[in-house]
Amino acid sequence: MRNLLRLLPVLSLLLVPFAGLAAVPATPAAVEQICADYWEDYLRANPLSATFNGDNRYNDRFGPVTSAEEIAATRGLAEKYLARLAELDPAGLPSEDRISYDLLRYQQQQSLEALQFPSHLLPVNQMSSLHLLLAQLGSGRLAQPFNTVEDYDRWLARAASFAPYVDGIIADMRTGIAQGIVLPKALAKPVLPQLENLGTADLGKSVFMSPVRKFPQAFSEADRTRLTAAFTALVTDTLAPAYQRLHVFLRDTYLPACRDTVALGDLPGGKEWYAFLAKSATTTDLDPESIHAIGLAEVARIRGQFEEAKVRVGFKGTLKEFFTHLLTEPTLKFSTREEIQAAYEGLRAKVEAKVPALFGRTPKTPYEIRPVESFREVSGPPAQYYQGLPDGSRPGIFYYNAYKPETRTRFTTTAYFVHEAVPGHHFENSLALEHPSLPAFRRFGGSTAYSEGWGLYSERLGIEMGLYEDPWQWVGRHSAEIWRAVRLVVDTGIHAKGWTREQAIAYFIDNVPQSEVVAVQEIERYIAIPGQALSYKIGEIKIRELRARAEKTLGAKFDIRAFHDEVLAHGSVPLSVLEAAVDRWITAQE
Repeated sequence: MRNLLRLLPVLSLLLVPFAGLAAVPATPAAVEQICADYWEDYLRANPLSATFNGDNRYNDRFGPVTSAEEIAATRGLAEKYLARLAELDPAGLPSEDRISYDLLRYQQQQSLEALQFPSHLLPVNQMSSLHLLLAQLGSGRLAQPFNTVEDYDRWLARAASFAPYVDGIIADMRTGIAQGIVLPKALAKPVLPQLENLGTADLGKSVFMSPVRKFPQAFSEADRTRLTAAFTALVTDTLAPAYQRLHVFLRDTYLPACRDTVALGDLPGGKEWYAFLAKSATTTDLDPESIHAIGLAEVARIRGQFEEAKVRVGFKGTLKEFFTHLLTEPTLKFSTREEIQAAYEGLRAKVEAKVPALFGRTPKTPYEIRPVESFREVSGPPAQYYQGLPDGSRPGIFYYNAYKPETRTRFTTTAYFVHEAVPGHHFENSLALEHPSLPAFRRFGGSTAYSEGWGLYSERLGIEMGLYEDPWQWVGRHSAEIWRAVRLVVDTGIHAKGWTREQAIAYFIDNVPQSEVVAVQEIERYIAIPGQALSYKIGEIKIRELRARAEKTLGAKFDIRAFHDEVLAHGSVPLSVLEAAVDRWITAQE
């Protein structure tokens, strides 16, 4: 493992002096002002993000409806703040202010670099596109508030922009067809039933009518009547036709032009594009070949641990036979959605009782446990977390996928819970949000490698918390970890090494004890969002490396609670920033 950790270089971009830096010394106040100004400009340019972050000033705005508008806004914002940062010499800044300076600069440089690649020509996928996000917002179950008459009117104003947005992405996809930059057929097909579902003209089935089915009691009859009519018109005249228009285009024009291959590397400039996404997701300089090698080594190591785990549960056959048993034994699967909900709810108190021994700081933000919504569960993730708000007005949400409950394994519930909820994403998200001294762009933004690395590290913490005493949950822990190791292999295999979709699915099934349904969902996720799946294992390896370094250096002085508090003290940052912060902490403890 130590040799693997040496493959994680420090992110050089953050450590190289900015070219042409002026000699004006930066002050904490100057950096704080730039960060505050940036956040205000960012929210104005990205009103949907503002809503998710609990800032309701722009709830009536949609944001750019064409890719040209969005590219111009992104470029303008990045160039403006890189220029302002370049006026300051950050050399004398206190540590936390220097992190803010470097992070803001790094993010804007990344934004400009990303504009090299034509992501706007691939605006739709089955996992995370705006056609799904709009439905989540319009359902009244996520971030868009529906508490006042003004809230309802703001949504009506916002949602009206979806139709021109659809026209814009159809135009982009036509351009993509002309340039040979199109989705794989395997990804376009799952979008069709989503669009058909969300584009229904049946008001009784439309998710967008949900807010008028549950008006707040204080609403007058006149307001209820007016808003019901307005929502009916919105769905009938705007949203349903827009979804239907996109559905027809995708089915009749786009799908026939889609490609049979699945690799991002197969597109024009795709190899460079994927290398950029891999570095962005991991916040390292690792290339796809190196990441692939790390993945293969991790899969081999965890398979060895699986051999021990099957002995622990008394299974006598081979590892392949054990995986088959895990997939086919009915007692290891759920029967109903209600059983899945009860299993996760039953973990809440058990896990929370173990937290004080490992953490000095814990979040005040509450969290809920919910199934993934029906309109996205077929192609949705097995588990997911949405951050809450520190004022308690919106809880964090741990989503689990209950699609085909008979395919969902009982033995992975603990690992999923500690990764997504406590002490995983709910801790790292909420503690950052509740940190008043951090600039807002750090409290609400973040690094996937840090965030998902912490989630996977939290699964390992379950060992110290005594959560895997049930030998089947111990099997589930290894199942979850090898899942993330397999991601390194198949994501790079698909996008950099020419693996087919079927080859990736077969590798997943050979190494992860999950059903073919889950395997297909996962592989199509990696095809749809190249690079993101690399962040989990790379981040976890780095956090474990930093803990081992602290334990070795500090010896008897090492305090696990203080270490965790330090790791969670700076928000979600690139791995090199986290490493530098932990090294300073180690020195201070000495």
